Amino acid sequence: MNNVLQTADYIVFFIYFILVTSYGMYIYRSKKTAATSSNEYFLAEGSLTWWAIGASLIASNISAEHFIGMSGSGFAIGLAIASYEWMSAATLIIVAMFILPIYLKNKIFTMPQFLAKRYSGTVSTIMAIIWLLIYVFVNLTSIIYLGALAISSIAPVSFQFCVIGLSLFSVIVTLGGMKVIGYTDMFQVIVLILGGLVTTYLALTLLSDQFGFGKDILKGLSIIAHEAPGHLHMILEESNPHYNELPGMSVLVGGMLINNLAYWGCNQYIVQRALGADLKTARKGILFAAFLKLLVPIIAVLPGIAMYVMHQNGMFQQEMVDAAGILKPDHAYPTLMNLLPAGLKGVALAALTAAIVASLAGKANSISTIFSLDIYKKYFNSQASEKKLVRTGRWCVVVCMVIAAFVAPALKSLDQAYQFIQEYVGFFSPGVLAVFLLGMFWKKTTPSAGLAGALLTVPLAAILKFLPMWTEGAFPDYPFLDRMTFVFFLIVLIMVGISLAKPVSDKEAEIHAIEVDNSMFKVSSEFIVGSFIICGVLIALYTVFW
Repeated sequence: MNNVLQTADYIVFFIYFILVTSYGMYIYRSKKTAATSSNEYFLAEGSLTWWAIGASLIASNISAEHFIGMSGSGFAIGLAIASYEWMSAATLIIVAMFILPIYLKNKIFTMPQFLAKRYSGTVSTIMAIIWLLIYVFVNLTSIIYLGALAISSIAPVSFQFCVIGLSLFSVIVTLGGMKVIGYTDMFQVIVLILGGLVTTYLALTLLSDQFGFGKDILKGLSIIAHEAPGHLHMILEESNPHYNELPGMSVLVGGMLINNLAYWGCNQYIVQRALGADLKTARKGILFAAFLKLLVPIIAVLPGIAMYVMHQNGMFQQEMVDAAGILKPDHAYPTLMNLLPAGLKGVALAALTAAIVASLAGKANSISTIFSLDIYKKYFNSQASEKKLVRTGRWCVVVCMVIAAFVAPALKSLDQAYQFIQEYVGFFSPGVLAVFLLGMFWKKTTPSAGLAGALLTVPLAAILKFLPMWTEGAFPDYPFLDRMTFVFFLIVLIMVGISLAKPVSDKEAEIHAIEVDNSMFKVSSEFIVGSFIICGVLIALYTVFW
């Protein structure tokens, strides 16, 4: 690959680097002598505007697994992978209407805090530990790995140097707390969208040019429709070789919905962005994020599909394989970036780095929040001062980033990293969603039922995954999204059965009650209009690309 940067690329990238780093260091230094509360450090309580909340949600969500992993899945599978993004837009509306008000009304700052209040300290601690393990060993490691892989493919630096550089850059941004992350994320989102659009434009015009139509972006789209019609279906038939990854209607009403609700509604590093704001501001921010979500497949999936068409027509044969000659879909995006002219390649590199750093910073901040408030203060130092909690949170950021940097190189054997992340996070998501939804909306759910839900989610998911192998094919090998659906409903049934078999007294139920009333779910007319626009766009997209 042509992993060479020109002078213009270095200038563009270092301008981006200096701006973000200088702002992060300024906030960090200004707060070193200030009396910073834990709520301000971890939540930026009351200081984030709606656009900062929305941008921070997207910046935390979009990372190398989107630019590299989702583009690779676009190459291998096609537009169907966009369901993760487009269905997220619909899910965000549900979260803003029905889940977020419950957190804000009950002054919830962390997801384990909700579980402790609604169920018990045991349930809270179990889930906190599982979250920390998932965030460090799946989320942080995969982002660092994919980010380092991508940057080392397009710039003359080693994979190891990229791992260290991304980790250090993310730590610098994170040390300033949620306020720094929230406001720098707006800048990061602008950079990553502009850089993403540059790469998409290159892919489509290059495709058009190779087919003899000049640099015509619309011709590029029509060539994809003509040359790869099978890559433009949102709902895959059972005969499709990738059906197990995206099983038909499950991307609309099954496991995809469960996955998205757990991710956007019960996930610390996502929900945390809105927990420090008032309900109106938080809802506007989430709706803004939903609009931005509609754009993601344009910058992440389309380049992969365009690369697939070009590869099928004889281009980039060497660039798309590894040293052993095995086709690697995740090489699609880095290959495109290496074709950008001087200056624009720097923009695309800055966009990729912005996505990686923003996501790493968001996740690291949430790891430190859960550890500091739900583990350290609860079990190690219940009298810890606000200053001590903030210091502990900062050390936690450094430690978790070091661990992830050491583990990241172990992921080099992956083919489609995006699918790896979704499947293994899916071991955890069904139980999380069941425990949260029943805790919010069914008052009779008992602490014992919550404990069962927390303990059973990973074992049940693992049994369904490995049972076909253990029985040598006698038990069906269900797609992982369908397994998520089965596990979710099974855990709901178990929790309902335990709650009905051994109900708690009215007094105990009152202790664990969560405040919920219908007035919390009323939304403004502006929110309704925005939601209808998003749903209308989604209906049109799925109708055209069904």
